[in-house]
Amino acid sequence: MKRLQLSSVATMGTYLMKGRLSWPFSRRWLWAFAVVIVFFSLGLGRSLLTNARSSESELMTQPVERQSLPVVITANGTVEAERSINLSPKNSGIVKTLLVEEGDRVTQGQVIALMDDSNLRGELVQMQGQLAQQQANLDRLIAGERPEEIARAEAQLAEAEANLMDLRSGNRDQEIAQAEARLTRTKTTLEQREKTLERYEILYGEGAISLEEVDQRRADKSVAAADVREAEESLALQKAGTRTQQIAQAEARVEQQRQIVAELKAGNRPEDIDQARAQVQAAQGSLKTTEARLQDTEIRAPFGGVVNQIYAELGAFVSPSVAGGSTESASSSSILQLSGDRNEVVVNLPESQIAKVEIGQSVIIKADAFPGEIFTGKVERVAAQATMSQNVTSFEVSLSLDLPKAEKLRVGMNVETQFEVGRLENALLVPNAAVVRSPEGEGVYILEDGESIFQSIETGDTAQGKTEVVSGLEGDEQILISPPSEESQRRGFQFPPAPPSP
Repeated sequence: MKRLQLSSVATMGTYLMKGRLSWPFSRRWLWAFAVVIVFFSLGLGRSLLTNARSSESELMTQPVERQSLPVVITANGTVEAERSINLSPKNSGIVKTLLVEEGDRVTQGQVIALMDDSNLRGELVQMQGQLAQQQANLDRLIAGERPEEIARAEAQLAEAEANLMDLRSGNRDQEIAQAEARLTRTKTTLEQREKTLERYEILYGEGAISLEEVDQRRADKSVAAADVREAEESLALQKAGTRTQQIAQAEARVEQQRQIVAELKAGNRPEDIDQARAQVQAAQGSLKTTEARLQDTEIRAPFGGVVNQIYAELGAFVSPSVAGGSTESASSSSILQLSGDRNEVVVNLPESQIAKVEIGQSVIIKADAFPGEIFTGKVERVAAQATMSQNVTSFEVSLSLDLPKAEKLRVGMNVETQFEVGRLENALLVPNAAVVRSPEGEGVYILEDGESIFQSIETGDTAQGKTEVVSGLEGDEQILISPPSEESQRRGFQFPPAPPSP
């Protein structure tokens, strides 16, 4: 309607300017045109001013509120496994058997892989044999010598003593007579063989016998002559008696045999038994070491969980992982990666907020993968040491997830966490966007008599997009949500532009 009135007034003005209306007629229309312009201007101006002030009041300002709100710290985090390790053998070796596949669930203590143990099996048999030998030696020393061995030693002692007595008593007359008789016999034999040799030499000279027969008789004579010399020496020894050296040697043998008998009867020395016992303990230690190494070839799950990834194939050579090494080197020397059944959420909070977080505190968790669904958890632990990233100091906070909904969250998902660290009771609140921070301090713009005035305030906590005002406001002010620019303040209030023509 307003747009139609403006069009009619403009048309009449155009006609007057072009002189298409006669003067009497144009005079009456000129008065009518002026009246219309005045009334239209007054109505349109009042309407525009009212609409502008109403728009400014409704859209650009908001009254100060008193509310009770919870104070919440919001932080983004990720879902991680509560426990995750790369399993590797204690000793380097070759993978002989893999008993699991990726995605399998295992229980604590379950055997999940076997290493090659052929060399250790042979070493185990060797260690068992050495232990049996050392144990038998110890048992023998503790039990002492057998009665048969003592009796044998005593018989040898008696024989040595009898020999000594014979040497000390000297040779008997009968022995000397026997030696003389033997000498007589050997001499008689020698004479007979000399005579026989003479006859054979005569016959040989006559050509009756051969030279071989003569040589045989010469050999017989030489043997008889040697027997005579031996008999003469034996007779001489019998008549001379036993030498002092022989008696001394016999006495030494008797004393040695007596010591042997005494040691056999006394048993083994404690030092020998202790030494044998120490050798048994050493053999037992070697056997236990080999058994432990053999047991280590069975790779067992240290806790129940899920096999995330298998790194080694059958026949691969793997070695113990080095603590603190890179992830790539750890996986190349490991058999598989095992994660626990439970997951957790890990977030990083600035050091200015970490004092508000306590162990056991409840936390609300939201996941991008499940819009509109709420998960809950508790603060499990707070890192003892801060980390620095892009000049920001923060602490890592781990959150446990409440069952059963926690099973939906998978490792690697992004989540948003909300920590309720306090509550504002009947607090004076203004929108965060209305707070202006300048070198002079913090403040807000309030609307008073159509003008914006800067008011300094003291702020407290923030909650749900609003800031607590500790002092500076009474509570009945109208706050400008978007502070005015310097240009708008300098120009003052202006009417909005007219709508475009159709």
